[in-house]
Amino acid sequence: MEKRKQVVDKDLKQKILELSTLYEISKVVSTTLDLDKVAASTLRLLSESLGLNRGALTLLDDRTSELAIRAAYGMTMEEIRRGKYKVGEGVTGKVVKTGVPIIVPKIGSEPLFLDRTGSRKKLAKEDISFISVPIRLSGRVIGVLSVDRVFSEDVSFDKEIRFLSIVAGIFAQAVHIHHLVEAEKAELKEENLSLRTQLKGRYRFENIIGQSDRMQEVFKTVEQVSRSNATIMLRGESGTGKELIAQAVHYNSPRRDGPFIKLNCAALPETLLESELFGHEKGAFTGADKRKPGRFELASGGTLFLDEIGDIPPSFQVKLLRVLQEREFEHVGGIETISVDVRIIVATNRDLEKDVKEGRFREDLYYRLDVIPIFLPSLRERREDLPLLIEHFLERFNKENRKQVEITPELLTVLMEHPWPGNVRELENYIERLVVMAMGKRARVSDLPVYVTQGIPLLNNTSAEKDRLSCKETGLSSLKKIEKSKLEETLRECGWVQASAAKKLGITPRQIGYKIKKYGIRLET
Repeated sequence: MEKRKQVVDKDLKQKILELSTLYEISKVVSTTLDLDKVAASTLRLLSESLGLNRGALTLLDDRTSELAIRAAYGMTMEEIRRGKYKVGEGVTGKVVKTGVPIIVPKIGSEPLFLDRTGSRKKLAKEDISFISVPIRLSGRVIGVLSVDRVFSEDVSFDKEIRFLSIVAGIFAQAVHIHHLVEAEKAELKEENLSLRTQLKGRYRFENIIGQSDRMQEVFKTVEQVSRSNATIMLRGESGTGKELIAQAVHYNSPRRDGPFIKLNCAALPETLLESELFGHEKGAFTGADKRKPGRFELASGGTLFLDEIGDIPPSFQVKLLRVLQEREFEHVGGIETISVDVRIIVATNRDLEKDVKEGRFREDLYYRLDVIPIFLPSLRERREDLPLLIEHFLERFNKENRKQVEITPELLTVLMEHPWPGNVRELENYIERLVVMAMGKRARVSDLPVYVTQGIPLLNNTSAEKDRLSCKETGLSSLKKIEKSKLEETLRECGWVQASAAKKLGITPRQIGYKIKKYGIRLET
């Protein structure tokens, strides 16, 4: 009776130990999706809790039909590297082939046991038992869980098989989740690559609209400096396309595969600006509930675009200067020095020279930023680009809104005479409004806000308006003649090579092909 009670107590203790181990394993699985971490922790728990000497997770590679140890406990990295088998080879290979657990009571007397890892060379093999169970996923054997233990006549191998099979089931789910995560990563990587490819195409210099001499000068400068790491300062009124040029520099530079990070310096107070640029540690200030990397960190290996740089407070300028000089900084509330590799592009619409003179902007910071200045012309200074820009935005917003809106000659005249204080951004917004608000297929002056048409003499004199619009040399007809003439002139200068002419005009080859057909231009050879 007493002996039976001892057996029961022993079984009970073993079951409690097994349940406790399974509980600890489940906690590991619930805290991470990393298969290697799950495997390493689980094998360690099996060894420490159940007295197993060594363990290994071996998985089948479907591409090579080869088995290899993915994780192990009690083996060196070199021993793990040697643990490779073919299906059907050795004990591990046979388990995969048959799907049946195998018990080797004494590995020294089993010829099927290969010990390919060499991890048991210094051990008395007659004292080591080897247990191997299949790992199944959706009815298919995908790997093997194997363990060593000291041989004992008292060990119930059936119970060990049962318990290890439960653990193998946990491994199966971990492998399944790993495959799902890897597939999602691959999909995201492919999507990211596709988006980057699209961005690179979008921000090619020939895809930025502008055939005026002023814009061609900008393109030439930008193309030249893109290949360097020099700091660029973009100057110009609001809405002239400074961010677009900054992106063009990035995607045409050796850093194109790195991140493009931007920040509007005027949009944040000094305290938040420091945190956004340099990052902060947990508890650095009220609301900092976790560690956060700054824009400098995020941009490492790529480009950091700081818009409205002229609006940063004087007290913060010295902090920015140090980062620009040293390329290193500390998190807000941190002591660790962080080094970064970043290309800096800044933009401003302010008169920084005046700000320097009047003490609002540090002179040393100004010279640090003004390495390569690029001045972007206002839309008033490049009116010859208006027809191209109008056509571009009209095509874009028609496509987005599934419309086929055209612009009347009267409306085009208004658009040509408007001063455009908001530059290209203002024009873009107007064209979108016209497309959205147009009741039919033709956008009219009445679709514009009243303040746009005020002060234009043409629209305040009905008879004059009619006379002017009836003349073939005004409005749309005049613009078409100007555009056709410019197109023919450029083609002639480029030896009638369409690609070269398109690049010089700041349009795409597709667009120039369309215009050649539109105006019936005969190409000379």
